[in-house]
Amino acid sequence: MIRKDIGKLLAENTYPGRGIVIGMAKGGLSALIAYFIMGRSENSRNRVFEAFEGGLRTKAFDESKMADPSLIIYNAFRTAGDTDIVTNGDQTDTIYEFIRKKPDCDFAFEHALFTREFEPDAPNYTPRISGLVRYDKKGGFNYKLSVLKSAGGDPSACDRFFYNYTPVEGRGHFIHTYLKDGNPIPSFSGEPEEVFMPETADEFAGIIWNNLNSENKVSLFVRAVPLNGGKPAEIIINKNK
Repeated sequence: MIRKDIGKLLAENTYPGRGIVIGMAKGGLSALIAYFIMGRSENSRNRVFEAFEGGLRTKAFDESKMADPSLIIYNAFRTAGDTDIVTNGDQTDTIYEFIRKKPDCDFAFEHALFTREFEPDAPNYTPRISGLVRYDKKGGFNYKLSVLKSAGGDPSACDRFFYNYTPVEGRGHFIHTYLKDGNPIPSFSGEPEEVFMPETADEFAGIIWNNLNSENKVSLFVRAVPLNGGKPAEIIINKNK
């Protein structure tokens, strides 16, 4: 697989929808996680990211303008012991509960997602994308990505894909809900895209935020976890202020 420039990928796509990027920073000193949301409707754009103890949620920017909170208000990120969970929907909580009940199970991520499927938002049937990072006591980590999608737009069947990665310095993987803008919006297809990773959280956030479509971007979350046991750094950028 050819490693790509994530800034270029984003700049050339007006609507990848919601996206997750996970990998090892250039220099190999930290794990990097990013999650962004976009929106075309007023309801989708009326959101911000808000941190809470052990996690991150989406929240209405103007509560009086929130027409329908289903599918757009959820916990996007949670930490469960030595594991970080990031997703584009309420499957974050499903994965969290499976891990909490069976913290030593290597396949809790997969088991949790076999209880879920794509979003019921016909005609798009938006894929559920999820990521997991598990850290070890020796200063290492591994990560997984998943996409749950309709069978070529057929809502009678759900296809589930899982990807497991060993970290490589300067390499990450990017998965997003949509291939591009459209009506209905075509779902992501193929494997997560292999991308170059920068060295720091600030650089990572700048590359992503500055290349997301200015009309459609809504919020961005970036987390850098030092592999030497240092305190994680987190960045939240909201278009609505």
